[in-house]
Amino acid sequence: MAETFVNKTVALGDTADTSVYSPSGATAIVIHCQVANVDGTSAADLSMDLYDTSATTAAAVVSTLSVPADSAVNPIGGKLVLEDGDELRVWASATGDLELTLGILEIT
Repeated sequence: MAETFVNKTVALGDTADTSVYSPSGATAIVIHCQVANVDGTSAADLSMDLYDTSATTAAAVVSTLSVPADSAVNPIGGKLVLEDGDELRVWASATGDLELTLGILEIT
């Protein structure tokens, strides 16, 4: 088995269920997830789903979590496993306010 560490950064928009990461040909473990609010004055809401392709269902990881202006949150309380083809979907209540940073271990 090969193990590869991956960093992913995404500026979040206000479109629901936007896939920000999906392992291809690997199992992935999200070991770090941070969302920063880069807007200097307004809070923004964060929502995150895990879409399981084998079951064709989505489950909320975070639902409308308020991220205060000029602060950051770690919305995943531990590790999150994604199977090959699963999707981590994330969106915000306002475009340009929230930035997502992921640290991922991919196992092939």
